[in-house]
Amino acid sequence: MDSAGAAANEALKREWTDQFVLVNPQWAELKRFENIVGRVVTVNWNNKAVVDFQDGGWYDVTASTDYLTKLDPAQAKAKFNFKANSAQPIPEKQG
Repeated sequence: MDSAGAAANEALKREWTDQFVLVNPQWAELKRFENIVGRVVTVNWNNKAVVDFQDGGWYDVTASTDYLTKLDPAQAKAKFNFKANSAQPIPEKQG
């Protein structure tokens, strides 16, 4: 990736990482996430937001307001279950 592309990617990371979002459901491929609060974990090198929708998986969604709507963090935190993501330890399975 050239330096302009890397700079654009870093700007997207700063804008979207740790944001609470809803998908814009007019996109058929995102309809299954309608009304589910997600949290952007990061933005990958393809400029896709990696979103945790509290179901144990992370999904690539274009990091754009065409696809995602940012939510007010104070309101969204009440609707987001931080223990439902796939990055949580499972104490009973750890040695």
